[in-house]
Amino acid sequence: MRILPTLAIVALCAALPAHADTAAYMAQQLAKYQKYAGAPVERIPMIDLWQWQVVGKDKLVIWTGVSTAYLVSVEKSCNNLDWARGIGIEQNTSMHVDAKFDSIVFDHQNCRIREIQPIDYKALRADEKAASQAQGTDAGAK
Repeated sequence: MRILPTLAIVALCAALPAHADTAAYMAQQLAKYQKYAGAPVERIPMIDLWQWQVVGKDKLVIWTGVSTAYLVSVEKSCNNLDWARGIGIEQNTSMHVDAKFDSIVFDHQNCRIREIQPIDYKALRADEKAASQAQGTDAGAK
């Protein structure tokens, strides 16, 4: 009978380092996207949510197309966004997402969007490509 509680504790302990790694990775990704984030905007055009990535407890990046990305911040009252497996966006107007009026929806929560910042995704990708090529050149010189 003591095996079950012991297994539960072992499983919990094993899960804790994974969350720490996830938090460190999200912080790294957030810093990367913040470097290319512009000034906040009130509204963005959006017909479809193409892709999304959580980058913090109250921040995520959404893509509305292949190279169109936005850093979105939600109200602090949002719980466990960093563990969301799927999201939706509740839009009050069709074809647009409005800061302060629309919400990120997941796990039966509506998390009001606090801020939207466009990301210069093309510049980000160009810098990543240049860094990758520089590393390849450095590796070849050794």
